[in-house]
Amino acid sequence: MPSRPHHLLFVCSGNICRSPMAEYLARQHADVTGIDVEARSAGTLGLVNRPAEPKMVKVGAELGLDLTPHVCQPITDELVAWADRIYVMEIAHRGHLEEFHPGSRGKVELLGRYDGVDEIDDPIGAWFAFTFRRCRDQLQRCVKGALDRMPVDVEI
Repeated sequence: MPSRPHHLLFVCSGNICRSPMAEYLARQHADVTGIDVEARSAGTLGLVNRPAEPKMVKVGAELGLDLTPHVCQPITDELVAWADRIYVMEIAHRGHLEEFHPGSRGKVELLGRYDGVDEIDDPIGAWFAFTFRRCRDQLQRCVKGALDRMPVDVEI
């Protein structure tokens, strides 16, 4: 059977911090491992065209990630339909998807579960880069865990 890349959607509140970092980490891990993935990200707050949070850009660069091209986008039914898996940062994000995007049912998973927690804390508002590094490192563990457990192919 022919196959296509896994379509992964990462969702947080504003799509300026956690979900773009997870998206870029997924691409990086896929490049290193050869896992066939397309990753995107979106937010539940409806923010549009804002860049990634500067402190997250900084800590991403420490891992060789360039988040400067990122601009935020809201979650849409089209993105939900595109996604095979939707990884959310908080229980509230899952609730938002279930309420406003019924096509998400059966696709949503708490990303933090790959690090033994339900939720990944939002570092927005923190003064120190350390908080963003801690979030980045947790996201890296979670993304690696999620991708390493995916089936090999997605049949079309």
